[in-house]
Amino acid sequence: MSEIGSQSATWHAPAPEADGPKPDAGAWDLVTVPVRQGLEAVDILRRGAAPAVGPVVHDGACDTLGFLVPPGTAAAWDMPGSACTRTSGRGLRLPELPELPEPTGDAPRPTGWLLPPGDTDPVTDPAVLRKALGEAARLIEAADGCH
Repeated sequence: MSEIGSQSATWHAPAPEADGPKPDAGAWDLVTVPVRQGLEAVDILRRGAAPAVGPVVHDGACDTLGFLVPPGTAAAWDMPGSACTRTSGRGLRLPELPELPEPTGDAPRPTGWLLPPGDTDPVTDPAVLRKALGEAARLIEAADGCH
């Protein structure tokens, strides 16, 4: 188990034979956020009344988390501090790990699963994710202001 501040998350290796429903190739977009905000959002989503988080990937340096969301989300995503990348047409298949884009446009970073497919919902609802990311940002701002 990895602990970061008040956040905790179990790190999973890729699950090549994960059971359960999986999105088809290109059947999702990818919302990327800084790891601290992403871990808080995962905690918020998992504490909710119903499981509401889909597969989540992290980059090799654990600087960024990526939430799989329904296709078409990228067209309307406007959450400050995050990005949503359209993945359809790239031939990505789960549980193959998607590549997280570099913020500066450099080569994509290697990834690993935080929450692998099969252990979660197929994708995260973008409205629910937006709310959790907003709450996470407010929690981080409040914690950072208590020095």
